[in-house]
Amino acid sequence: MRYYLFLGLLILPLHAFALVAAPILVLGDSLSAAYRIAPESGWVALLDNRLKQDAHLARPVINASISGETSYEGLARLPALLAEHHPALVLVELGANDALRGQPLEVARNNLENIITLSQASGAKVLLIGIEIPVNYGTRYRDGLRTMYRDLSAQFKLPLLPFLLEGVALDPELMQDDGLHPRAVAEPRVLENVWTVLKPVLEAMAQK
Repeated sequence: MRYYLFLGLLILPLHAFALVAAPILVLGDSLSAAYRIAPESGWVALLDNRLKQDAHLARPVINASISGETSYEGLARLPALLAEHHPALVLVELGANDALRGQPLEVARNNLENIITLSQASGAKVLLIGIEIPVNYGTRYRDGLRTMYRDLSAQFKLPLLPFLLEGVALDPELMQDDGLHPRAVAEPRVLENVWTVLKPVLEAMAQK
């Protein structure tokens, strides 16, 4: 019986073993929740598909992003998500709604610090994804937001994607009419932005 079981395991496709790996958890807002586009068109779903095709880097991807979510709300949900999914890596894409509501940046920073600390305490690595806000919020606030992400990255020694929508946000052909969210056609470009920072992390994890 053990002989036949062993043979059965040998003929399983490689991705069947890869799916056992601890998942990637994406904790984000509407920019990661495929706002007003088909869920399968969003960058997180595209990432999941890409990883399924790579036996070396493959991991399940859990998209825990919710449109409209603030850093405080993400922090409140995080303990349950960590307990349920036991992720190896948490991608944190929060802060946009805090900024759009004009909340003090120290509040968002404190929430993000707690998100990072909880994630790392669970054994997960963290990748931080920054955002930018419209120019009408003023140079001081916009610069402060950029600095917040850079400082958090330095403080916790985290890989950082400074701006999720780099190369997308200023192109009206790629943005929805609200000027804040990408169209489906832009999501592959958004994924490439994430991939430039994420791929080295996954490769390092695969070597351990």
